[in-house]
Amino acid sequence: MKFKTFGLMAAIVGTFSISACSGQNEQSTKASGDTLRIATEGTYAPFNYTNPDGSLGGFDVDIANALCNKMQTECQIIAQDWDGIIPALKTGKFDAIVAAMSVTPERSEQVDFSEPYFVNSLVFLAKKGSNFDPSSTDAINNAKIVAQRSTISSQWLTQTYPNSKPQLYDTLDNAFIDLGNERADAMISDKLPALTWLSSDLGQNFEIKGGDININDKVSIAVDKGNTALLQKFNEALAAIKADGTYKQIVIKHFGEAGMPTNIE
Repeated sequence: MKFKTFGLMAAIVGTFSISACSGQNEQSTKASGDTLRIATEGTYAPFNYTNPDGSLGGFDVDIANALCNKMQTECQIIAQDWDGIIPALKTGKFDAIVAAMSVTPERSEQVDFSEPYFVNSLVFLAKKGSNFDPSSTDAINNAKIVAQRSTISSQWLTQTYPNSKPQLYDTLDNAFIDLGNERADAMISDKLPALTWLSSDLGQNFEIKGGDININDKVSIAVDKGNTALLQKFNEALAAIKADGTYKQIVIKHFGEAGMPTNIE
């Protein structure tokens, strides 16, 4: 995937000790055993992003590398566009998805999910000083709101406010760009990518409107339906990195102490 400005700001986060060998839009973690092909999006900072040199970084990438190291398995992490990520898993292009994917009933019909490795909340963003009020149904229905297509945030918006007419984008970056250039009144997004964007040059004149929207949104690893052996390996490795402190170290690296989930189990 092409590197975008929003990804650059997240890419400068400090380094972490988990090793990874990078290539163009893919990374490998080498140990022993069969190679696992893991898909991520590469445009969803700070969870996953593409560095200027084409390598992948972010919370998802560090989690995937840590799990592969714990499983003593070689892993290849590859960028895949969001809309095609589950179909690519289903056709055997990948063995797993680690891409800030929320667990939903619809997705659970196609894939099996691991235990959660993060819990997400949503927020509305708008320009500082604007009169956009997310507590008003009329305001939401009459505003031009942008969001990323096929995400929990866009689904929540259309389900909660069926008369809203959001403008949907293939990537989160493009939604942020249109909001930042004032081609939209507001945006709905996962909280952590929103906080990252607000600290960027383009986002500095914007703010969160209203409070967190807590929807008990669990983020998990996806494998193909029925692949119970691989799912068990991921769950065991996830429990191990939580127990030995690796998980906490990765969370603090990307989100700080305040980002540590309290209801991850």
